[in-house]
Amino acid sequence: MTLPDAGDGCDDLDDRAFPAALAAALALPFNYGEERGVDFEPYPAFLSADDTTDWFRAWTGNPDLDGDAFRVLGQDGTGGYAAFWLVRPGAPLAHQPLVFLGSEGETGVLASSLGDFLWLLAGGFGPREAADREPEWTPRPDEVRTAVARRFAPDRESAAETVIARAAREFPDFDDTLMELCR
Repeated sequence: MTLPDAGDGCDDLDDRAFPAALAAALALPFNYGEERGVDFEPYPAFLSADDTTDWFRAWTGNPDLDGDAFRVLGQDGTGGYAAFWLVRPGAPLAHQPLVFLGSEGETGVLASSLGDFLWLLAGGFGPREAADREPEWTPRPDEVRTAVARRFAPDRESAAETVIARAAREFPDFDDTLMELCR
């Protein structure tokens, strides 16, 4: 399967700047407030390698690990992190899946690629909402982020629920993989 380059030229996995597509999707704040919108606070760039390692060691309780397999792009209000999971050897960042690692140990694969993640955001989901799937929460599609998704990933257009289901099917062992690393 060929995926579009939603990264707009950002193929360097060591680069800590956001790809243009991600920066455009995260440029506006997410509306949470009293209407229970999306609880997500994007960072202006990926966490540093040292901060990512510190977080991952704390999350797993395993001091022997590093955070090299993740590029953390933001967090929810409880401290859960959204990140690219660099699990596809040799693939550019835009073709890596996005995941959520919650502050209480929750995990979830959100999207199979950056292009899919753009459509997840367009559908009114944030990382935590996609991972938790709270029954009382209702997504509100986002017109501005839909325009971003159409610009950077028009051939990945899918409903948010389809994006989440596709990613879960592709990476069914994500939670087990992480739990094996925990101490």
